[in-house]
Amino acid sequence: MKNNLLQTWRWYGPNDPVSLSDIKQSGATGVVSALHDIPHGDIWPLDDILERKKIIESAGLSWSVVESVPVHEAIKTNSRDTASYLENYRQTLRNLAKAGLRTVCYNFMPVLDWTRTDLSFSLPNGAKALYLDWADLAFFDMYILKRDGARLDYTKSVISILENRLDTYSEEKRKDLQDIICMGVPTEGSVSLSQLRNSLEIYKAIGKDGLRRNLVLFLESIAEVCESNGIKMTIHPDDPPFPILGLPRIASNHEDLSWILNAVDKPFNGVCFCTGSLGAGGFNDLPLILKGIGERVYFAHLRNVKKDQFGNFHESDHLDGDVDMFEVMKELVNINNTREVPIPFRPDHGHQILDDLHKETNPGYSAIGRLKGLAELRGLEMGISLMMD
Repeated sequence: MKNNLLQTWRWYGPNDPVSLSDIKQSGATGVVSALHDIPHGDIWPLDDILERKKIIESAGLSWSVVESVPVHEAIKTNSRDTASYLENYRQTLRNLAKAGLRTVCYNFMPVLDWTRTDLSFSLPNGAKALYLDWADLAFFDMYILKRDGARLDYTKSVISILENRLDTYSEEKRKDLQDIICMGVPTEGSVSLSQLRNSLEIYKAIGKDGLRRNLVLFLESIAEVCESNGIKMTIHPDDPPFPILGLPRIASNHEDLSWILNAVDKPFNGVCFCTGSLGAGGFNDLPLILKGIGERVYFAHLRNVKKDQFGNFHESDHLDGDVDMFEVMKELVNINNTREVPIPFRPDHGHQILDDLHKETNPGYSAIGRLKGLAELRGLEMGISLMMD
């Protein structure tokens, strides 16, 4: 059987600067969306879900993936309120299934979501990209957050770079750096320094093993609802795939993802294969990981990154970076050809280019850069499919 991958596009809802009309013109047929206005941990009302679905379908598109249904911190830390938040999550899943939505993306990253230090890093061609600079992260960690023992978590090279640029951190730059690192996902609210410091103490006691146990508790608690409603859960890898600011990470590499799939070895428990998140780790062989866990990959984020000698990285063009996108796409096409229902993918993030340089957009989610990425990925998939004929 030969299927095309399902081309999708992330949409933050009616307030997204990129409209559904824009998405339709991109050639994508599926939408990846969520009810970002619902506070974390609250039940998503069925009527609200149906209303969002109606808006998307009225534009001639389909709501293909729910990204994300956030996992409340109480669940990640297994606090005394865990039981009520788990029931809320189960009810949200039931409501999504009633609306015909059965692929859900989530992450289990502590406190913060994806982390960068610059949201408008200038490239030689004038485009802007998301960027992580380890020396800037170390400055935030050591001089703004003031975490005990932070210095020990950075290489000598990073510390040397930081010490040589200490006098460049003006009050404005310090504030910008704090805002960027603590921002969380667009539309989902930022974290204060006091909240972050408190969370660091909690997760220091939990550690990696404890966070793994809490993930298993979460998955086991939703298993019956997922299985009886045909829901596929897809965990998003850690971004970046390193312990940062003293917070543990449990979805950063092949071993982590295999552990998660084996710990709750049921078909509903799957992976969102994010090439950018995994690709930021030089230790990750993405085609090899995909070959190993591909049976349980139900969704893909495709983007690329370029790293320097210190591990700093920026998000590069989708086909031009350290990720071997040809081999990744070839394996995705192979896996997809075994499926009755095609695997949805979306062009993840994108450079700010052309007219979008002068517009307010969600970081990484301007229209034209993603349009370019989708066109490149679409062509790559077609070329690989023709090669296989």
